[in-house]
Amino acid sequence: MNKTHRLCLVLGDQLSFDLASLKGLDQQRDTVLLVEVMEEASHVPHHPQKIALIFSAMRHFAEALQQRGIRVQYVTLDDPQNSGSVPGELRRWQSLLQADELHLTECGDWRLEQSLKDSGLAIEWHADGRFLCSRLEFASWAEGKKQLRMEFFYREMRRKSGLLLNGDGSPVGGAWNFDVENRKALPKGVRAPSPLRFPADAITRNVLALVAKNFSAHYGALDTFDYPVTHAEAQALWDYFLDWGLAAFGDYQDAMASDEPFLFHARISAALNIGLLDLRQLCSDVEAAYWAHRIPLNAAEGFIRQLIGWREYVRGVYWLKMPDYASGNLFGNSRPLPEFYWTGETKMNCMGQAIGQSLKHAYAHHIQRLMVTGNFALLAGIAPNQICEWYLAIYMDAFDWVELPNTLGMVMHADGGYLGSKPYCASGQYIKRMSDYCRNCAYKVSESTTDDACPFNALYWHFLMRHRDLLRSNQRMGIVYKNLDRMTEPKQQALWDRGQKLLAKLDAGQSF
Repeated sequence: MNKTHRLCLVLGDQLSFDLASLKGLDQQRDTVLLVEVMEEASHVPHHPQKIALIFSAMRHFAEALQQRGIRVQYVTLDDPQNSGSVPGELRRWQSLLQADELHLTECGDWRLEQSLKDSGLAIEWHADGRFLCSRLEFASWAEGKKQLRMEFFYREMRRKSGLLLNGDGSPVGGAWNFDVENRKALPKGVRAPSPLRFPADAITRNVLALVAKNFSAHYGALDTFDYPVTHAEAQALWDYFLDWGLAAFGDYQDAMASDEPFLFHARISAALNIGLLDLRQLCSDVEAAYWAHRIPLNAAEGFIRQLIGWREYVRGVYWLKMPDYASGNLFGNSRPLPEFYWTGETKMNCMGQAIGQSLKHAYAHHIQRLMVTGNFALLAGIAPNQICEWYLAIYMDAFDWVELPNTLGMVMHADGGYLGSKPYCASGQYIKRMSDYCRNCAYKVSESTTDDACPFNALYWHFLMRHRDLLRSNQRMGIVYKNLDRMTEPKQQALWDRGQKLLAKLDAGQSF
């Protein structure tokens, strides 16, 4: 009796030894396939460091699989036989190996998964067990709900995981969410730990050379690459954060500071999203640190909420609502993304800081993304598809399942409030409160209508005025519109005129 030969395709964001499609491999017959393809590296202009991370991690993973006795076929980007696409390579290698079965774990990108399903290949799909909540489980939870709220989903995931619960099932500390304790600005004199860096080995150096040669037109520095590319390195980065960052993370996770791109953040999201770290183990480690009295509750709960609350929630929304979700545009925005998003050349210090570090490190933390670069895009009426492409391209940890709902839903409120209950818009006063950016800015955050006034101020009120009919009925926006109504008519007109002038500059392709 002839035994079947399985060909298991592992994608660049699936580098986990516990991947569902890898279970039950026969080391004598079955083959694992990993491919570097131009279509995935260039469908948006990905940051060179992001491409380098994925290719290097893939090559290290392939080597680790071989050390475990598993047969691996690895296709490099510059292989002359490379077809350039994932479906093309899967078809080519099925023919070359005469594989009877094709196995693949669910993709993290609707576009790629659909292209594989449309390829005519008979693929056996496996659920991605790296997540706490499956696609089917989320769809069941969401059924019948007109609006979804992360907070209620998060409580379900806490109950399911048993994390930070008392014996009777109630939340430790008497509340499910300590977000109000996660919003402190960084005090003077408080210094963040130096970031842990990982020097490039021979594999990574080869990848860096490959990326430099093939993606020189993509925005972003390559020479500052120092990210973990193996499971062991990712674990070292995580251990470092547990020792030196997590205790202060709770207080200062929303803080921003000049020339401090990382502060107390773990920087493990990219490693987690490509499979180098395990979600359940991370949560277990954080909970253990709390019970051992190494960290306060607001740090433990805040970090766990990011992982099993928000991260799982946006994935659920993505797969529940795609592909129509991607075309959401509640405000009818059509303004192109300003060029300074790709260059960082702006006199707005907050934007220069956030974009500059993004270009240098392919990294910015969630408040920089939401309340600086994202807030500006929302206030300026940037087309959702253009800002979504920018986030997907520029950030190391950005994959479509996590980037699209965060940007289109939370940042741009373009889904009409399905994911978030209100637009996350703010004037420059929020940035002043949470950072020191305003101290060294060419614009004055204390002014709103003068030529040297902070652009965020007038754009904030202009946004509220032009979308009054859509937003006024939102109960979470009521106090904001009451404040607007209290303004004198001349004040409102001055804010409108300043906003018009700023938007006209953007339309003329000018920076500010």
